[in-house]
Amino acid sequence: MTRQILQELKSHSPFTCIGTLTGIVIMVFCQRLPYEVSYKLFYILHPIHVFLSALVTAAMYKLHECKCMDARCIRGKCNLWKLLIIGYVGSVGIATMSDSIIPYIGEIMLDMPNRGIHLGFIEKWWLVNPMAVAGIIVAIYWPKTKFPHAGHVLLSTWASLFHIIMALGGSLSWFLYPVIALFLFIAVWIPCCVSDIVFPLLFVRNNKMK
Repeated sequence: MTRQILQELKSHSPFTCIGTLTGIVIMVFCQRLPYEVSYKLFYILHPIHVFLSALVTAAMYKLHECKCMDARCIRGKCNLWKLLIIGYVGSVGIATMSDSIIPYIGEIMLDMPNRGIHLGFIEKWWLVNPMAVAGIIVAIYWPKTKFPHAGHVLLSTWASLFHIIMALGGSLSWFLYPVIALFLFIAVWIPCCVSDIVFPLLFVRNNKMK
């Protein structure tokens, strides 16, 4: 299992680097955005990230474990309730880690003036939680992983970025760019691979990762 996780992290690191570079470019032009604008952008990107993450997580589990997704599956091999729980926890839980908690740790370490943690599933529960459920429902009928995974890696990078921009309180010193790039990379690389690949496969019976 450890070898598989390391392999997945290695294979996804180049795309995550590209996403991080796009985030730094955006930060160059958007670092002076008012708090309210960054807040709104965060709550556009974060819910979409949750939607795509739920889609991929649920689809990964469905493709490896489920053979049907109608009412009969609730009591059969393919447990619909299990799919819902895996999709929800794997998306909302890990997306919150990626978009909010890790950036917030960076904000604390860099002593940013407007630092604060924004837990979308609580702060805007009426938006974030339904997006997770919608992603799971899409996965039931369209269980695809490649394109949604690529999309939510980028969205996670940008959501994490605007969480940090909210905390800036002004322009950014040039020497902080590499540090923020590192936090963006970590915030996306490990959580996104875990939520999309490792987490759902932990619940697949007789899978090779166990």
